[in-house]
Amino acid sequence: MPRETFERELGRLQNETLALGSMVESAITDAVEILKRRDREGSQRLITQDRLLNEKRFAIEADALALIATQQPMAGDLRTLAAILDIAGELERIGDYAKGIAKINLMIGEEPFIKPLIDLPQMAAKARDMLHRALDAFVRQDVDQAHSIPAEDDEVDDLYNQVYRELLTLIMSNPNNIDQATFLLWVAHNLERAADRVTNVCERVVFTATGKMIELDLEDSGLESLA
Repeated sequence: MPRETFERELGRLQNETLALGSMVESAITDAVEILKRRDREGSQRLITQDRLLNEKRFAIEADALALIATQQPMAGDLRTLAAILDIAGELERIGDYAKGIAKINLMIGEEPFIKPLIDLPQMAAKARDMLHRALDAFVRQDVDQAHSIPAEDDEVDDLYNQVYRELLTLIMSNPNNIDQATFLLWVAHNLERAADRVTNVCERVVFTATGKMIELDLEDSGLESLA
């Protein structure tokens, strides 16, 4: 395969990864909006659409592995292909979190919410924004941006802790709240984990651009030297 053709295929894979990322961003936002609306049909639709995310991830992986196996890419290109493989996996997992939220909506059923859904949409919006900028950093090989995004995960963690405290208070005031409180805590946990996985994407951006594998969450805490 001529170099020009290889670069075209590599660019196509990057675009396919961005397309997968866009699908996942929408899934995270839609899952929480569907939960707010108590839209059972929307949840079923989102669960079905998750198969498309899985198929796209597997197609990206197959094409990336084919390039690696047949073209013996140079170090920089190989890092990019390795990053595409990892990022596609992270995106598919974030999509699973969205599917999990859709399933929770079905489990809650028609029961009225025990608390207004204010923090959960904020968590979803923040996780989506972080993911969007992490993928942008991947395309532009923006190491500075990749370093800065994981610190914002603290905002998602703070919202998660707030949700946890509120739900615990509701359980203590009325044990009948325990089932729905558990479901809503699962939603918050899925969103918190989605934001955590954005850090993994950022680490791959740094690896692609510099060849260095670092743990950005530890680095930002000043703990990377203890690893």
